Amino acid sequence: MRPQRIEPGPGQESVWDYPRPPVVVPFTGRVRVVHAGRVVADSSAALRVLETSQPPAFYLPPADIDFSRLQASASTTWCEWKGSAQYWQLDHVADAAWSYPHPTPPFVAITDHLAFYAQKVDECWVDDERVQPNPGNFYGGWITSTVVGPFKGGTGTRDW
Repeated sequence: MRPQRIEPGPGQESVWDYPRPPVVVPFTGRVRVVHAGRVVADSSAALRVLETSQPPAFYLPPADIDFSRLQASASTTWCEWKGSAQYWQLDHVADAAWSYPHPTPPFVAITDHLAFYAQKVDECWVDDERVQPNPGNFYGGWITSTVVGPFKGGTGTRDW
């Protein structure tokens, strides 16, 4: 059963208004990832992937990421929309980020960009707001005051 959409207030978006299949949209604000007291990524050129029922996933360009702390892992997953994802270890945190080295044509803009799990790093920021992690351990969307749900990812939401 589909949950009840929360009506967005001024300046907010409902994830239930996001499209399916998802889309890539530019983000004009600043996005940061901090782990173990150090900045891992800091970008004003991030891209958001918007998909029905999920908070936005922020994809950061390689030029804005400190790859000295990242190592490609052996983990992979398949997305019906974007294709095969590669995962990244951050310091000693397994699969803290993911990327699409060869995404499907509609998602070519996110090629080699990294998205980070807010659940696995110490801090993620959108502009001056600290992100809340997406519920659960599969989806990597970032929850801010500008998006309302309910959000897919927590217990009992797999069939939404």
